[in-house]
Amino acid sequence: MNILSLFSGIGGLELGLERAGMTTVGQVEIDPYCQRVLAKHWPNVPRHNDVRTTVEWWESESRPHVNILCGGFPCQDISNAGARHGITGPKSSLWGAMAATIRDLRPDYVLIENVAALLVRGFDTVLADLHILGFNAEWSVLSACGMGAPHTRERLFVLAYPNDQRLQAIWPQRVRDDQALAVWREGHSEYVYAVAELGGGQGQSHWATEPPVDRMADGASPELDRRRLFALGNAVVPQVSEHIGRQIMASIQQVAS
Repeated sequence: MNILSLFSGIGGLELGLERAGMTTVGQVEIDPYCQRVLAKHWPNVPRHNDVRTTVEWWESESRPHVNILCGGFPCQDISNAGARHGITGPKSSLWGAMAATIRDLRPDYVLIENVAALLVRGFDTVLADLHILGFNAEWSVLSACGMGAPHTRERLFVLAYPNDQRLQAIWPQRVRDDQALAVWREGHSEYVYAVAELGGGQGQSHWATEPPVDRMADGASPELDRRRLFALGNAVVPQVSEHIGRQIMASIQQVAS
């Protein structure tokens, strides 16, 4: 399963999908700091810096078919902490560039991440665009603490695929690990289940903490620390996308058998 990542940030979304058995074949990210992080951890993966010209860049060379296109388009105009202009705002309107990439590259699956407020500030546009492009969609709000993280961080995840296929029971997936809870919301109902096994039994004990020292004493300048925190704040918790990736892979195997 080849991954093309848009709005890659520091790569949290594709890192989790890779842990589920997929392979990153391309990344698109405009921020210079995040680009350096990506170059360090994915030195052999081709990168581009403008999501609006992704298709031209991708088709400029012989590249593999994209099985899953993933990305979290900017949330600044959607978030409750922002201006709340919605999906037509100056930043969040980049969803249009992602939709155009989906239209032209025709991936087998699309995984979209954004803040839960998208449900009331533009989700109808996302679903309508996916419908026009010939894609069905399923969605749910997942919590990072449901994967063992020491913080809530609820995010909306949308899984889309062509109308002629359907995955089996991705939302929700009943689970067995009683160490943490994941909140699933779909439509007007809310269900709480224990988090799925991620392979290796990750839990709260696996979340490293920062050393109790001043940042400069730890080797990071205030400016570098600011960029780092900004990148982390925009990142997807890899354990969440890993869980989704494993459910996708399991569903594909079920359909194949």
